[in-house]
Amino acid sequence: MSEHTLSGRDATEMLWFQRRQTLQAAAAWVAAGGWTAAAAQQRSNIVELEGDTTVNGTALRPDATVQTGDLIETGPKSRLVFVIGNSSFHVRQNSRMAVERGDTLNAVSLLRLLTGAVVSVWGRGTSRSIVTPTLTAGIRGTGVYTEVFAEKNFRSYLCNCYGTVDVSTASDKVTSVSEYHQAFWADRQGNDEVTLSPGKAINHTDEELEFLARLVQQRTAWQISGRKGSKDSDYY
Repeated sequence: MSEHTLSGRDATEMLWFQRRQTLQAAAAWVAAGGWTAAAAQQRSNIVELEGDTTVNGTALRPDATVQTGDLIETGPKSRLVFVIGNSSFHVRQNSRMAVERGDTLNAVSLLRLLTGAVVSVWGRGTSRSIVTPTLTAGIRGTGVYTEVFAEKNFRSYLCNCYGTVDVSTASDKVTSVSEYHQAFWADRQGNDEVTLSPGKAINHTDEELEFLARLVQQRTAWQISGRKGSKDSDYY
């Protein structure tokens, strides 16, 4: 498994994609035709569901469908992997997020992460964004890891694992172009400003990005190029 650094999370959260049940669920999803077939046949778009998760306040069942406009909440030791359109998502435990509708019912225009963490892979399409309490990320076709530390004044972390992301706060802005993990912290200052600073890759691995990309018939930038760089690159 690729090298990773933990910050406030357990190592078992990084190993979820290695479980036999998870691999079988992913293989079944791909073999059944992925999102296109699921939408045409009105099947569930949930690849894997573990523990207690609610959607709009109601307990989520494995045969249900996560739709744009839904508010998702995962409990302790819970997680959810699902696909909408050409984008895939892994919502970690103790997370609260909303997926908002884009041009169509089956397109996500905005992912609003209120607390917790989510790994996401986005296919190319119209302008889409990830929003946390302290930052906004305008994304194109890319893979992203996002985490909100509620206990630390909603400090936000975003890693542009590959692709192009426009990261902004109320008082700072930068464009990140990455082929292999370029990370940022968004911190509130005493004067109510929110500043960006470079960070290291934490709490996510190459393998889970590759796993999510495979669910939507994509490959990561390092799979395409056949090489990996530094995970501690400065932004520009």
